[in-house]
Amino acid sequence: MKIRQLSIGGAWEITPVQHGDPRGLFTEVFRVDHLAAEIGHPLQVRQTNLSVSARGVVRGVHFADVPPGQAKYITCVRGAVLDVVVDLRVGSPTFGRWEGVQLDDVDRRAVYLSEGLGHGFCSLTDDATLTYMVSETYNPTGEHAVHPLDPELAIAWPADEPLLSARDAAAPSLARTREAGGLPDYATCQRYTESLRSQ
Repeated sequence: MKIRQLSIGGAWEITPVQHGDPRGLFTEVFRVDHLAAEIGHPLQVRQTNLSVSARGVVRGVHFADVPPGQAKYITCVRGAVLDVVVDLRVGSPTFGRWEGVQLDDVDRRAVYLSEGLGHGFCSLTDDATLTYMVSETYNPTGEHAVHPLDPELAIAWPADEPLLSARDAAAPSLARTREAGGLPDYATCQRYTESLRSQ
């Protein structure tokens, strides 16, 4: 597989090698050793989620308190989405920036994002199905959202009228979340990542 670091530190795009013949295909969508060689530590998977979305649905921008945060390894097993990584780490050189990667059932790419980064996606097809392997189990008191349509983020969602959940529609702006002290701290995230390398 090919692993490429994105422009936001702590995020990578993974492109698997697909082996196909008239019967179908086979591919390795996740290799703990290959990913660990790139990010510096193995991904400890503690929960796997599945999400199905109609065309035009936007989910996110979601993030978790660090420590422990929640690293994510995301693949699209049906349909297509624009997967978006947002740097919400105060003090990061790329704070407030976002980058998108199309995930689909053709190229079968994946995205890995480390603790402290924000995540969202827009479904490009009906029944777009994502799987997430995550480093920590769900913690409702430690997980948060920034409004996905915040003009400060200016994410170019490919939907004329994005369909949001009630939670995401009520999420605060980036500025408001920062003023309230609710965003991850870049130095804290870096120290936490370093601690994983020594385990």
